Amino acid sequence: MIDIPLLETPRLRLRAQCLDDFPVYAAFLASPRARGMGGPFGEVAAWGQFCHDLASWHLFGHGALMIERRDTGECIGQVGINHGPLFPEQELGWLLYAGQEGQGFASEAAAALRDWAFVVRGLPTLVSYMAADNHASQAVAVRLGGVLDGAAVRSDPDDLVFRYPR
Repeated sequence: MIDIPLLETPRLRLRAQCLDDFPVYAAFLASPRARGMGGPFGEVAAWGQFCHDLASWHLFGHGALMIERRDTGECIGQVGINHGPLFPEQELGWLLYAGQEGQGFASEAAAALRDWAFVVRGLPTLVSYMAADNHASQAVAVRLGGVLDGAAVRSDPDDLVFRYPR
């Protein structure tokens, strides 16, 4: 059993998910905003993803953390390292709930988890998979130091892959 870390940045707290997080998470996955993740998804599929995010900590030693604003305590999204049979490599991913974009929260959260993965877990590299039309996530990937890797294996041949070397 692994201890799920609590990571803090100047504005954010990255914490383990709890059951109270599921309704807003499921609403996000049911919305058109989940299109870049293969959605929208119904509640059963959202529950499966929610459980995957938590189980990954115990199976792989990394997983997802909820993004909470330190000033308000509001949960505004999620950042995670995905792995398992659906992901060819360990993937750094993020999502923000409506109204939270454009404030640097995704970059701040993803940088903190990326650094934790490299320093604490010793991962040699991470990638981010994203749709070619997801320009906001591409900008985050570039801010994080990601470089397009056209040779990377991907589940969806249309995805762009950004690589973050250690």
